[in-house]
Amino acid sequence: MAGSWATFGVDLHVDVARTGSGLRRGLTDALREAVRGGRLAPGVRLPSSRSLAADLGIARNTVADAYADLVAEGWLTARQGSGTRVAQRDVPVPASPTRRPRSPRGPAYDLVPGTPDLASFPRGEWLKAYRRALTAAPNDALGYGDPRGRVELRTALAGYLARARGVRADPEHILICSGFVHGLILLGEVLRRRGARTLAVESYGLDVHWDLIERAGLESVPLPFDELGTRTDDLAERGRGSGARAGGGTLGGVLLTPAHQFPMGVPLRPERRAAVVDWARRTGGLILEDDYDGEFRYDRQPVGALQGLDPDRVVYFGTASKALAPGLRLGWLVLPPDVAPEVMAAKGGADWSCGVLDQLTLAEFITSGAYDRHVRASRLRYRRRRDQLVTALAARAPSVTATGIAAGFHAVLRLPPGTEQSVVRAAAWHGLAAHGLTRYRHPAATLPPTDALVVGYGTPSDSGWPGALETLCAALP
Repeated sequence: MAGSWATFGVDLHVDVARTGSGLRRGLTDALREAVRGGRLAPGVRLPSSRSLAADLGIARNTVADAYADLVAEGWLTARQGSGTRVAQRDVPVPASPTRRPRSPRGPAYDLVPGTPDLASFPRGEWLKAYRRALTAAPNDALGYGDPRGRVELRTALAGYLARARGVRADPEHILICSGFVHGLILLGEVLRRRGARTLAVESYGLDVHWDLIERAGLESVPLPFDELGTRTDDLAERGRGSGARAGGGTLGGVLLTPAHQFPMGVPLRPERRAAVVDWARRTGGLILEDDYDGEFRYDRQPVGALQGLDPDRVVYFGTASKALAPGLRLGWLVLPPDVAPEVMAAKGGADWSCGVLDQLTLAEFITSGAYDRHVRASRLRYRRRRDQLVTALAARAPSVTATGIAAGFHAVLRLPPGTEQSVVRAAAWHGLAAHGLTRYRHPAATLPPTDALVVGYGTPSDSGWPGALETLCAALP
């Protein structure tokens, strides 16, 4: 039996053989071959089951069942309001010595860590805060402004950070920046001017941060790492007899994620916190504390900021990127009094990097209580996803263990030895964007390699999370 249709821009001859296996099997095979051979391109919308059934002279249920089979196999996608389309992925081809299977064109799900659920951004509350802030803003607020940022936001942050993170902050020593990267650029310039040549970092972290350190004229030197987390006792040997202002290979500071090490997820132990503070006091070095997700803790009392131990030696970095959205480009530095003038000088004479209205809106958002309500709701959402992830792994991938899950919205999935690269490839083939742990290992780190997948469970929307979790389990060993 043969038929053709001309719907939604498609004009394709379909040969549906009437065989013993039935019309459903014949139509399924014909459509699969049309996709495999490229006659149905990725993204093409197929006719409705009613239209195709009428054109081919067969029952509508037969077409609907064939579509459902191909959706389950991954050849088609079906979404309410969007119809049935050819999936956005390449067609797998048999492997041969000269031809290798191709990967998907683009991921269907993004589990790369670092981004929150943007669909849950509180648009309504943010708009209300924006209107209130704009109405109350004095005319001079719309000028170039203080390089430290709007005093309304600095004051709101000082109060919030004190009660929520244990930070000792004076609004006079808070500087608003356009995110962590901007803050790191400023501190890198200050350290270099002070005579520093190196900055200690954790063995696991982000290459973009290491690159920025190098561009600032500093060498990033990884600290040892063990099952208890980053070892700060090594700083005593590296910094013995030299301070941040000394020349010639001086260790000027250390960059840490003490509340929830990224990506391994372990907090810095109390004795190691004390050791790094002792080193900073003795040598004059600076501790750069990246508190990137300190508000999201689930299984025990929140781990307070390291800055509370010594505000004179710790530069505290915070942003709205995880709690709200990275697109706001709002971050803040809580600076030691003797460091604040240097960082402000590095930023420049005007607040060119952060929009005044966004600053005023965030200040209103915090003082009105909307920020706390949003963080609490997000915490419940991410904890629920974390629990669902752990349950799914236990049921479907018992050889995989999730670690670092007491806080934040990413997990490290420990894999059987030697399987990381194959799992990363399998995830990509299933349409899943995910990174292996190797990607976050400092190139100069000496610790033994660990096979693992770093999975961010915050990025998908609530409606997309079940599909992302199902796809992840399908890719795991």
